[in-house]
Amino acid sequence: MTTIAAQVRAMHTKSAAEPSSQVADAFTRERAALAETALPDGILPLGSAVPDADLLDAHGASTSLYAATHGRRSVVVFYRGAWCPYCNLALRHYQEHLLPALEEQGVPLVAISPQTPDGSLTMQQKHGLGFAVLSDPGSTLAGHLGILTAPSIEARAAQLRFGLDLTDVNADGTVALPMPTTVVLDDDQVLRWIDVHPDYSTRSEVDDILAALGRLGREAGGTPS
Repeated sequence: MTTIAAQVRAMHTKSAAEPSSQVADAFTRERAALAETALPDGILPLGSAVPDADLLDAHGASTSLYAATHGRRSVVVFYRGAWCPYCNLALRHYQEHLLPALEEQGVPLVAISPQTPDGSLTMQQKHGLGFAVLSDPGSTLAGHLGILTAPSIEARAAQLRFGLDLTDVNADGTVALPMPTTVVLDDDQVLRWIDVHPDYSTRSEVDDILAALGRLGREAGGTPS
């Protein structure tokens, strides 16, 4: 199985061979700065209960975190939006390599972003995703987990030149974004594993997610159900 990191390296190699531009260079500088960034203070500690939150499904219908996870042990992925190439790459990878393993164990996979429901639907349809893709309109969950961030001033200007206005894309009209993050919740919706990536070009690898889920299963005295 090719890792997400290997696919990202190939993406960057291809981009480096293309003509330079102000927009591309701004994003390259942002990623370089983020790669040196430490994890933020205030990340929700392991063992903390993750409260339920009102969400929207890809068709705009009301749902919630607990409804999406069916009150079971679950894997929840926070991503930035359908406009983010790294998010597209990661969710496609999870569809192919993570979802089958989780389905064998009866473990729900849920992906959440701050984008509007039509953006969630675009992501789901574009990649034929077989798991729930939901909108967190006010970034309530991301805020509770302590993983909210925003693009730099230079990156925000580059996004606008590229035709991307986060205030139109995000359901709450802000530029707030979650750091790409994967969490594992137990049957009581308690946080048992969290993997936060300040550099949005890096993501949780499938083997690491499955290993965290396996440890939880052993601690519970059996396999996930």
